[in-house]
Amino acid sequence: YEKKRSKLIRVWRVCLTAPFAPPSAARFHRRRSSGTRDERYRSDVHSEAVQAVLARHVESNVAVPMPSKRRSLVVQTSMDAYTPPGETHTLIHLSAHLGSTSSSSSSTQSGGSGNAGRLADSLAHTHLSHPHLNHSAPPDVTGYSSDSSHSRPHSERHIGTIARNTQKYGNAERMETGDGVPVSSRVSAKIQQLVNTLKMPRRPPLREFFVDDFEELLEVQQPDPKQPRPEGAEMLAVSGEALGVVTNWPPSLEAALQRWGTISPKAPCLTSLDTTGKPLYVLTYGKLWSRSIKLAYNILHKLGSKQEPMLRPGDRVALVFPNNDPVAFMVAFYGCLLAEVVPVPIEVPLTRKDAGSQQIGFLLGSCGVTVALTSDACHKGLPKSATGEIPQFRGWPKLLWFVTESKHLSKPPRDWFPHIKDANSDTAYIEYKTCKDGSVLGVTVMRIALLTHCQSLTQSCGYTEAETIVNVLDFKKDVGLWHGILTSVMNMMHVISVPYSLMKVNPLSWIQKVYHFKAKVACVKSRDMHWALVAHREQKDISLSSLRMLLVADGSNPWSISSCDAFLNVFQSKGLRSEVICPCASSPEALTVAIRRPVEDSSQPPGRGVLSMQGLSYSVVRVDTEERLSVLTVQDVGTVMPGAVVCVVKPEGVPLLCKTDEIGELCVCSVATGTSYYGLTGMTKNTFEVFPVASGGGLVSEYAFVRTGLLGFVGPGGLVFISGKMDGLIMVSGRRHNADDIVATALAVEPMKFVYRGRIAVFSVTVLRDERIVVVAEQRPDSTEEDSFQWMSRVLQAIDSIHGVGVFCLGLVPANTLPKTPLGGIHLSETKQLYLEGGLHPCNVLMCPHTCVTNLPKPRQKQPEIGPASVMVGNLVSGKRIAMASGRDLGQTDDNDQFLFLSEVLQWRSQTTPDHILYTLLSSRDSVMILHKRAERVAALLLERGGLQEGDHIALVYPPGIDLIAAFYGCLYAGCVPITVRPPHPQNISTTLPTVKMIVEVSRSACVMTTAVICKLLRSKEAVATVDIRNWPPVLDTDDLPKKKPPALYKPCNPDALAYLDFSVSTTGMLAGVQMSHNAVGAFCRSVKLQCELYPSREVAICLDPYCGLGFVLWCLCSVYSGHQSILIPPVELESNPALWLLAVSQLRVRDTFCSYSVMELCTKGLGLQTEALKARGLDLSRVRACVVVAEERPRMSLTHSFSKLFKDLGLHPRSVSTAFGCRVNLAICLQGTSGPDPTTVYVDMRALRHDRVRLVERGSPHSLPLMESGKILPGVRIIIANPETKGPLGDSHLGEVSTHTYTLIDLMILFPGFMLYIYTHTYTNTHTNTHTHPFSLFPPQRDMMLCMLWARWRRPWS
Repeated sequence: YEKKRSKLIRVWRVCLTAPFAPPSAARFHRRRSSGTRDERYRSDVHSEAVQAVLARHVESNVAVPMPSKRRSLVVQTSMDAYTPPGETHTLIHLSAHLGSTSSSSSSTQSGGSGNAGRLADSLAHTHLSHPHLNHSAPPDVTGYSSDSSHSRPHSERHIGTIARNTQKYGNAERMETGDGVPVSSRVSAKIQQLVNTLKMPRRPPLREFFVDDFEELLEVQQPDPKQPRPEGAEMLAVSGEALGVVTNWPPSLEAALQRWGTISPKAPCLTSLDTTGKPLYVLTYGKLWSRSIKLAYNILHKLGSKQEPMLRPGDRVALVFPNNDPVAFMVAFYGCLLAEVVPVPIEVPLTRKDAGSQQIGFLLGSCGVTVALTSDACHKGLPKSATGEIPQFRGWPKLLWFVTESKHLSKPPRDWFPHIKDANSDTAYIEYKTCKDGSVLGVTVMRIALLTHCQSLTQSCGYTEAETIVNVLDFKKDVGLWHGILTSVMNMMHVISVPYSLMKVNPLSWIQKVYHFKAKVACVKSRDMHWALVAHREQKDISLSSLRMLLVADGSNPWSISSCDAFLNVFQSKGLRSEVICPCASSPEALTVAIRRPVEDSSQPPGRGVLSMQGLSYSVVRVDTEERLSVLTVQDVGTVMPGAVVCVVKPEGVPLLCKTDEIGELCVCSVATGTSYYGLTGMTKNTFEVFPVASGGGLVSEYAFVRTGLLGFVGPGGLVFISGKMDGLIMVSGRRHNADDIVATALAVEPMKFVYRGRIAVFSVTVLRDERIVVVAEQRPDSTEEDSFQWMSRVLQAIDSIHGVGVFCLGLVPANTLPKTPLGGIHLSETKQLYLEGGLHPCNVLMCPHTCVTNLPKPRQKQPEIGPASVMVGNLVSGKRIAMASGRDLGQTDDNDQFLFLSEVLQWRSQTTPDHILYTLLSSRDSVMILHKRAERVAALLLERGGLQEGDHIALVYPPGIDLIAAFYGCLYAGCVPITVRPPHPQNISTTLPTVKMIVEVSRSACVMTTAVICKLLRSKEAVATVDIRNWPPVLDTDDLPKKKPPALYKPCNPDALAYLDFSVSTTGMLAGVQMSHNAVGAFCRSVKLQCELYPSREVAICLDPYCGLGFVLWCLCSVYSGHQSILIPPVELESNPALWLLAVSQLRVRDTFCSYSVMELCTKGLGLQTEALKARGLDLSRVRACVVVAEERPRMSLTHSFSKLFKDLGLHPRSVSTAFGCRVNLAICLQGTSGPDPTTVYVDMRALRHDRVRLVERGSPHSLPLMESGKILPGVRIIIANPETKGPLGDSHLGEVSTHTYTLIDLMILFPGFMLYIYTHTYTNTHTNTHTHPFSLFPPQRDMMLCMLWARWRRPWS
């Protein structure tokens, strides 16, 4: 005591002679991060030492601060001066350090607590300055100062002049401020108490919940010091050539259609082909003009009424046309333009569960689409309901389907003519775009942008009138729409549309059409060139000499150069020239970004570069040699479009200009770009309103740029090079990898032998806060497992050597099982979703987490060994409650409590209430007397035919029903020990029968009792092939029981004798058995009876498997003990009729029911779309008071919430759904009672759980784990939380092992070799943290028990 006192006084004296130093920023942050004051500075020794020093300081005539008037600190005015007569004036300077430790949330809840907290801080941290003695103010040693000294200097404010009359205030009450500093003041004790209360520790500020302690969890990846960095100068914006002005260009696209439709009505516009390659229909410009006018008139005047038309100019309509009907689509598109409605082209929904269909529906709903235009053939091919109507697709709005064929349309009046305006800023059309996460956005394109884009394409490609163009691309979007539908009409070109169905049959069909029609231009993708090479067989009737431009639409894919080079090598002999191949780069947002111009001079070679893959992963351009494998050869995609400006900016953060040798995202400033994402203002601003910034801080241009989503750089001569896309970017350990590059590497490893049609998907999943690469490919049907694994091993080695990155998972799935896009590609987001949900069903999998997960969590530091006694004493001294709780006591109040054995209870009930109904199995009802007589006959069968003796084990292999209950009590009447066993499944005997045989063998059963059907099943050929019938013990058929009674019913002489064996199989396939005594069974049933308030007039519906755990107790034991009626519903019946359980609960007006998670999940999935039909059938769940889910696992919050929300319309109250919890050792620990409070939910910090601590946080906080209550502790159960290592008790804020002491203690737990049972369950959670190596439990400040995880162990008397 004296040592500590003198030490504190010595520090104080030093501080008096030194100027006041503000607390360091480190101490400030350390205090803020903890959220509470340091308790070391709150001791009585410390307060007494401070008081002694202050008393000595007062004796040296130092003035004491006297707050004479409470005043708001918001208005910074000087304090009122008080000058007693005859006294001298003393200047007092008060330095008010305004700082508050209250969080924003607590300030809001407590009204004026923010000002009061600042007042408390001001009083606690006020220090003095004497003008004559020049003494520095004494520092506050009792707590941390809350001023922001690390960010701004101290500012001393002259408050006022106050005269002190020491005699007048000599008898003033001496009090303590919030920090324990004594002051002499007239402030009332209540106000001072309020100040002290406000200085108490509060909740941490809300912003602290969002501080990501990344270093505490995972190993931080250090950047490679040898990584390449950009060294070039800052790039400059690159401009394209000026957009030329042609006098005969139309003022709008509709005007161009009108010109060609009236001047050259017989000129061919579009030719569609059938699946054999023959022309199906030739659409002329005259027909296109007349049919478009007719459709425009019907859209505006024939939908709805004259007073309330369905469509007005500016409304959006969906265009739903198949890929083999370009004529109908073209008429519908131009009909919408003439009617001034906005077309939204989408894909045809083939089924209600198409890949990405729900996201398309969201786009239509956000656009306000109510009408869908389609063709007659497409309308007939749409899925229909039983009534012949088109059903509403998942996620789609309700649509009116309108067929656009001329025979279904009315002829417009002669005086009606569409109003054709010049191109303006109205929306022309909306093109859908699928993002990386699978969401679908709508890119709006204005009419002026549409016209300007067609003009720039005409100038770049040199289009002229009457040229023929072969289009293999999708004509509903992207390059196929811009060239094959829009620009072709502007220049009166003839388009030959090759459908995808024809390309699948004949990949050379587009080359044949080029030769047949002497086409000048062909629009293809690199895959079309590749499959043409594969199908090529020295054909003599083809020539490509007429081509002046072969437009490669996916030139932005850097691996398209291989298809271009190979195609040129093969078909150069057919007249193909190298300067004809023109790759382009485009995106839905920026339309065409760059295109290589067709030139006549072949002496100028195209741009080409060999780049290092390692440099590209660091976004740096480094030239390498072609001899190395880890290089990427890229070709230019031409120069910038006319009238556009392009720059390259950094992909993340502020759009800073990149250097000349740095990879970045291309941005375009032009009239010919998209305008916005429809209805998404925030995303529009981030994409369409970008202002690039130079290194000096100035803007590159006053006009906004548009992000293209393309990664690349601008090379010499203004040539644009593309190295990848933002959607395909995978960031692994700070390095960027492109999904297309990894696909190309995998395809290079002998793809034709193992990969079906080259279908490979590459995406990333987040594991330990970093992206991991997943590769999924379709395996050829004729590939063997050994060959496939060899191929997968070579792919892993190739990706590691070329890209320098490991693959987390490589899986092969059967052919044609990956979700597809409408044109046959892989739907990447749906594939990723199936992978995350476990729905891919691969046939071969190779997981390599050890090669790519290098930031594993840091190992937990083992704390020094502390004995249990020290822990208990420490908790008691610190005032922490020991984590222990107990249920209420068990009392014997009923008549049946006088019996020790269940067999005696059944006999007593058969004598007192023989007609009372105990069990109802939907089709039958059994009274007490019937059950008693059947049990007697079973006992007679065992004694006569089986020749069994007292204590023999009997295996009961019965389906769920009353036969199982009668057989169980018959065994008790005969003195045998029953073991309930789930019967083998008739359709899966080979896997379920060995489990039955194992339980029979391990339990040493002397006999097997079952029904005649199961006896026949055990003797079937399939069963004998699995388990020989001669290896079974004697099998007794109970369908034919003897008529006579046994001579005497067995009565156990010892309550601790064995009653039955409880066997179960874990999810890992391990078998565990528990021996239950008669004493434990009676106490168990009495505990459940008290908790659930069970009595003879009650009815309880049970839909559980009656083979182990609490499900068996509720099914077979509780009704006999308590006398209530149990309505038995076998869960297997719900597979054919999911509504059986709920219908029984509703029709029988049951108030309490028990089920399992599998039953609840089956009802949720099977009845999700039938709630209205069930309501019409009279299903009413409003009488349900308690719906308890029985399980030995954590409560599934998402499932219970979905179940409650789904059946809320049928009267089910969400508060009635609760959970129970038990384990192998103790079959029931928690069970929600009928009169208990509603289950609640709290949120704890997972970072604290990792350190075996409990910290409550707000809902929605990062690292928060929701913990859901799992019922109240059963009567007769006591629980304590112990340290799993020291076995000592813990405080209520610690995690530990759950130990229970109960009257229902088992006598023995059988654990077979290799079996360790973990029950991950809790009363306030829906998931558990994976950072613990052992499960734990926790207690909140309330007396309710909370389980985070439980370690099932058996010890006597604590288990």
